[in-house]
Amino acid sequence: MPSQQGSPTVRRLRLGQELRLLRERRKFTGAKAARELGWSASKVSRIEAAKTMPSAEDIKSMAKLYRVDGDKLDELVGLLRDAEQRGWWEDYEDTLPEEYTRFLGLEAEAIHQRNWEPQAVPGLLQTEDYAREVILATRGIARITHSGVRSRVEARLDRQQRVLHRADPCRMSVILDEAALMRRFGEPSVMREQMEHLLEVSLLSHVSVQVLPLDSLHPVNTGAFIHLKFAEFDDVVYLEQLYSAHFVEDLERVAGYETAFDHMRSEALDEDESRVLIQRKAMLWRR
Repeated sequence: MPSQQGSPTVRRLRLGQELRLLRERRKFTGAKAARELGWSASKVSRIEAAKTMPSAEDIKSMAKLYRVDGDKLDELVGLLRDAEQRGWWEDYEDTLPEEYTRFLGLEAEAIHQRNWEPQAVPGLLQTEDYAREVILATRGIARITHSGVRSRVEARLDRQQRVLHRADPCRMSVILDEAALMRRFGEPSVMREQMEHLLEVSLLSHVSVQVLPLDSLHPVNTGAFIHLKFAEFDDVVYLEQLYSAHFVEDLERVAGYETAFDHMRSEALDEDESRVLIQRKAMLWRR
């Protein structure tokens, strides 16, 4: 099984964050730092936002300007070295949207993800056939080729192994709307297998699955979201839409999604009750 590795995406973000803090500690604006370095202001901004990868010489120049040396400089160079590593998701860059590959990079170092899904079983818990049918259902809108469908299914299965089955797996808390268990993707046999697989993974010690029943009070009206928590980085919420995706990083708004998740969890069935309901759905799909 894959072992847990530091995520290059998170290392890039941490490097940018460290450089911004060092600049602010010297009371330099981005524009002033750029003038002192002989760079454009956009280069400083893009490095701090992890949109441009600095070179080792860039790091040394910034460290000198910010009066940083010794262990701190070694730390920055180490972050750069880790940030330059290739993430597994980069093998699928030709197929996956840019924002989604960024999400995969963040997920690789998350210690806990909280996932609300009102429409379908989350990708990490999907079977191969169910995943294929979900992707095929959007092919006409997203204009995905046959080879693109295959590549996305492969990426999804690869992701499952690297997130759920690594040596120190990420905790996963899922709340599913009951409608997600009833919405058909593929033949009944595909749905039955998916329900049985969902029951199986729900028994993993690091996975929690709860179902929000149709007859319950629905405390929050929102689309799907994934709330990622990190050991050494601020929480991030990922939102995926029809033609785009974006990240919520403002701490107050992230806290709002955390509250929303907690409200839905309070109305959802507990884990044992949820398994009973999923088992009933599996039996219905056998007919």
